[in-house]
Amino acid sequence: MRKINTRSFVRATRATPREVNRQILLNLVREHEPISRADLARRMEIAPGMVTSMVVELLAEGALYEGATIDAPRGRRPQMLFVRTRGRLAISIDVRFRRTFVMLGDFSGTAIALEAFDTLDDPAALVAEIKSRVARLLAHNADAGHCEGVGVVVPGMVDSVTGRVLNAPHLGWRNVDLGSALSSAIGLPTFVENAPIACALAQMWLGKRDGTELTDFVYVNVSDGVGTGVVVNGQVLRGRRNTAGEFGHVPLNPDGPDCYCGGRGCLEAYVSDLATVVRYLGKEFSPETARKHVQRSGLTIADVIARARHGDRKAVCALEETARYLGVGLSVIVNTLSPSLICVGGEIAEAWGMLEPIIRKTIASRALTDNAAVTPVIPEMATSEARLRGATVLVAAPLFAAPSIA
Repeated sequence: MRKINTRSFVRATRATPREVNRQILLNLVREHEPISRADLARRMEIAPGMVTSMVVELLAEGALYEGATIDAPRGRRPQMLFVRTRGRLAISIDVRFRRTFVMLGDFSGTAIALEAFDTLDDPAALVAEIKSRVARLLAHNADAGHCEGVGVVVPGMVDSVTGRVLNAPHLGWRNVDLGSALSSAIGLPTFVENAPIACALAQMWLGKRDGTELTDFVYVNVSDGVGTGVVVNGQVLRGRRNTAGEFGHVPLNPDGPDCYCGGRGCLEAYVSDLATVVRYLGKEFSPETARKHVQRSGLTIADVIARARHGDRKAVCALEETARYLGVGLSVIVNTLSPSLICVGGEIAEAWGMLEPIIRKTIASRALTDNAAVTPVIPEMATSEARLRGATVLVAAPLFAAPSIA
């Protein structure tokens, strides 16, 4: 699923399918709405009649709708075009180690209804619970529109084509055919994706459109684990076996703490929310004891951040050490991928004011060039619900993606 770059595209000619032009037009409306037919013709450098023909088709299909007319210096007042997101619905599911969230929302990522429940370890039991929740959400919001599919994000490696969860250490899952099970249970097309990749897709498709094209960046999601979504030229990097971008399991120290993946000294074992809370508690991190320590204490990463803001020196030190290790991990990304931007999401982003100076200093000390040292690193607050919005994108974005040309 590749995003069309609306600032650098080649329109279809007689030798290429007309579908290319339709997709370019649809994306131009999405990025510049409200926009007139005349402006579309100018941007695409094609005849107004061709634009009108394609707009008529897209209006009939329900992909676009017409808004109000606006004043024009001369000639007819143009009627502005918009992408239709209201009434086009998706079920978005975010499976985490502790809690699972089920949202009904429209194609803009706006929530209509949201439910949450304790995650069930058994995949079959989880599917049954999700089926029940989805049925209730759809029944209670029957007048909101038509649901067109289900998007699911999980903390692990995923084959997005088959919907199979290849390995999710935090859930204890291997080779779980989640996509087919949910699709059969719910009766809707179902798409499954790795959580940080879904967050990257949310940035790419639903992020702020300020005139810049976000096509080369890395999204780093810090939560129970640490994952990355790598986007190159408007397309997610997956690798041959769907394991590309697992920077959370880059070993920082071969003699370091054990990680849930089975390795030692992984970045995740130093900077995940679990690792930070365990560090605050003065305990050694290990997969066998980390969650027991955290559950016994009742503390969350939000509690540690709050205590640091109130001057708790132990909390400050725990977060500062997390920032140093995170800076080391981000410097690996800077030096290996040279992205135009790194976005850091998850609960830890709420402490960005404390973390950023240490992260920036660490990257600068390890970057290979002066330009690499100033790679923009920005936070995305957990309140943005990037994972649920990313799940929505799994259903909505294929409508805008570049078509495959044989």
